[in-house]
Amino acid sequence: MKSNQTLTILFWHRKSKKDANGLAPIICRISIDGMEEELSTGRKAHVDNWDNATKRVISGQHAKMTNSLINRMQVDLERYFTVLQSNFDVVSPLKLKNVYRNLPHDHRKGQTANTTKKKISLLELADLQIKEFSDLVKKKLRSSETLKQWKATKNKIAEFLLYQYKINDMELIDINYCFAQDFLTFLTVKRSPVLGEAAAIKQIKSTKQLLKLAETNGWISKNPIEKFRCGADEPEIRPLEISEVENIWHHKLTIERLDKVRDAFIFQCFTGFAYQDIYNLSPLHIVTVGTAHDKWLIKERGKTKVTEMVPILPIVEQIIKKYSTDPYCKINNRLIPVNSNYRYNCYLKELSDICGLSRELNSHLARHTFADIMLNILDFPLEDVSKMLGHKNVRTTQRYARVKKSRIAKKMHAAKEILFDSNGLLRGKMKVGSFIKI
Repeated sequence: MKSNQTLTILFWHRKSKKDANGLAPIICRISIDGMEEELSTGRKAHVDNWDNATKRVISGQHAKMTNSLINRMQVDLERYFTVLQSNFDVVSPLKLKNVYRNLPHDHRKGQTANTTKKKISLLELADLQIKEFSDLVKKKLRSSETLKQWKATKNKIAEFLLYQYKINDMELIDINYCFAQDFLTFLTVKRSPVLGEAAAIKQIKSTKQLLKLAETNGWISKNPIEKFRCGADEPEIRPLEISEVENIWHHKLTIERLDKVRDAFIFQCFTGFAYQDIYNLSPLHIVTVGTAHDKWLIKERGKTKVTEMVPILPIVEQIIKKYSTDPYCKINNRLIPVNSNYRYNCYLKELSDICGLSRELNSHLARHTFADIMLNILDFPLEDVSKMLGHKNVRTTQRYARVKKSRIAKKMHAAKEILFDSNGLLRGKMKVGSFIKI
């Protein structure tokens, strides 16, 4: 018999439970004829990224995945409700919640559930994530570089299982809290070669994400390493001083391959583009902007899919002109010739020695140097630097561009001229608008 009950499903953001990072859980409220039950989605979203009108996440790293889960939950709940209506005169929200969670329909909190859940191993879970991510890469919704990182995570988990437990795979139900600490110790101490702490923590975070996926799908009741803290101090990357950049640019090079590598590195220092993005730059990415017809480089960043836009400075234009007739660039429709990532970074180390620098060069250092030049030398606001770097939020940019004493000193000098006269006495009359000049 099918009842005439009405089901309402509402997804809402429990902002009162936000954590220190501003992330709050997304809750599903099941309502049937005035009766209600809440069901956790297992997902969180930043308080600034939730749209109350659409009840969906509008931005953020996992926005599409979270919205996909929400859509799937709604469809599944409606389907289960239809089935329950065919078997019961009255369907309660608790009954629907139990069936959705693969529990007996009359299950009560505190009871031991006898249910048969799908069994899946840890490496099978990794394979599933890699397959789903590969599909997103094919549709150009995710970066192929991130896919490589997921494959690397699977390989490192396999290494750890063989070393620590002498097994080729592990059932999810056998994983406990100690797994995360043991995995971290393996990566930073016992593995050969060992990983730096920041790189190792990244692998733990990826593993936590895998287990969160298993929890969301009901393959485990709870993520066993959810509370493991991944708060290793991020190593501060010291950008190049502008004098060091000038040294590299003006150094006489007699080796053609190093000359090309130097040009690519300087190009990065004055555009902020990552290796992946300068490698794929073509003349189509040069766009004329405004009534002054200024030339800009505008491109969707490969990693984040955020549009990065940077005005072409004279030094960048000089490099582009230099390679306008280069055979490699003409055949491959590229702006500048760039080696493979491995060779590029190897040649940069060689370039560092030739230029007499006291530190190694790498492609990512150029990106940090660009951020430093824009913020501390050219006085661009942090929000503008974030847009040029193609970051999704300013918090990421803060790790790239740290305010230097020179910037504070320059601002304070301007403030002194507004607040005090030439004798150091506080001015009698000051216009509030004057502070805008600082």
